[in-house]
Amino acid sequence: MTLHWETLGQGRDIVLLHGWGMNSGVWEPLLPFVTENFRVTLIELPGHGGSPFNNEQTLNSWARACLAVAPNRASWVGWSLGGLLAIEAAQIEPEKFNTLCLVSSSPCFCKRDDWESALEKEAIEDFAKNFYINPKKALKRFLSLQVKGVKNSQSTLRLINETLALRPSPKIEALETGLQILMQSDLREKLSNSNIPINFLLGERDTIVPIDLARKIKTLLPTATMQIVNQAGHAPILSHLKESSEWLVANCG
Repeated sequence: MTLHWETLGQGRDIVLLHGWGMNSGVWEPLLPFVTENFRVTLIELPGHGGSPFNNEQTLNSWARACLAVAPNRASWVGWSLGGLLAIEAAQIEPEKFNTLCLVSSSPCFCKRDDWESALEKEAIEDFAKNFYINPKKALKRFLSLQVKGVKNSQSTLRLINETLALRPSPKIEALETGLQILMQSDLREKLSNSNIPINFLLGERDTIVPIDLARKIKTLLPTATMQIVNQAGHAPILSHLKESSEWLVANCG
């Protein structure tokens, strides 16, 4: 399986990985800023956008598929599920990485006994159950969660929908697999053992990746840098373009 990818701009290499249910269109508003400084490789996850889905069922297989089309010595920028994939890929082929930049992402999206900065397992299971019943309705609800509590929520939600419409809709089987990956993955140990520079960009009002994650990450990985975007939700790359683009330029060197 070869994922859909495209390269834009000139300069140092960066890889952009979108999140669950999304496609590379979500990066469109940021591209005028980042392509001035970087050669950008946009990769669409298995079964998302223009990428095929051949029943790849594991985080590892998704990460390897991304590695197969990524340039060497690049800075990887992963949003949400894309960040989880970037962490896994960095463990498989660390030599391909310059820096690891994680946007509204976490090494563990589901609560554990020793990890409270995450979603309740029951909430994810309930979402998954509703998704199987009515995928379109569940995806619409997920998009709404990304802007919950944000001052400019309606304009940001409109921008999300507009950017998603630029590319083909995700395949149901890929969405189901992505939910399982989000629910089951725990990459805390892999992240803490990484020797790659790691930078986080978090939204102050994110309801999917709680802001308390910042404190947990500092304990888990003291060398990581952390920037919190005030009044941002789960999609600061769309609601706060200036802050997000400046963060990317500063941390993808």
